[in-house]
This record gives sequence, structure tokens and C-alpha cells, in this order.
Amino acid sequence: MSDTPNAAPKPAAKLNPAATPSVEIEARLRAALAPVSLSLRDDSAHHAGHSGAREGGHYYLEIVSSRFAGLPRVSRHRLVYDALADLMQKGIHALAIDARAPDEQQK
Repeated sequence: MSDTPNAAPKPAAKLNPAATPSVEIEARLRAALAPVSLSLRDDSAHHAGHSGAREGGHYYLEIVSSRFAGLPRVSRHRLVYDALADLMQKGIHALAIDARAPDEQQK
């Protein structure tokens, strides 16, 4: 584990081998970032036929976590990518991220 307080833990193995990619993504983000809200939309169907569609899904993530407080956008995204490390290599082709701290939550 990293000495950095905001570093996401490295996922060991897939939490549930039978889980769909969306379920696995949500489970990893909940475990690593303890979000107060999380919404994941699978946009893969909109990209059918796209060459990247064969390499993994297309997702849109809205996540609110106290782990993001005081961090710039790049650092927030890095925490998300760290939580999804191996899925970013195999299973996720594109991930759009809206990461906010609780005091920035949209109303």
C-alpha cells in the first residue's frame, strides 16, 4: 500500500469472476474510494461497430467521494484509474469521468 493518503489500493484479483464489467467496475470503485454517490452508465451500445468496441466497453462515470477533496482533476482521475488498473487494459476501452468531492456535488 502506498504512503500517500489519497492513493487507491491496488486491486488484487477480480472481485467476482462471474460479474458483468459494470458490476465489477462499481464494486472496485466502491471498495477503493468509498463514494457517497456513484453512477456508471454503459454506453457501449452506442459504439457498436467502432474498432475499439471489440477491445472493451465505453462507460460514463459520475462519482462523488471525500477522497477527491482538495485534489486537481488529474489526481482524481488517477485514483479512479488505479482502482480499475487491469480493467483499463482489458475490459474498458473508454471511460469518461466526472469526479467530485462532496462539497462540489451537483444539485
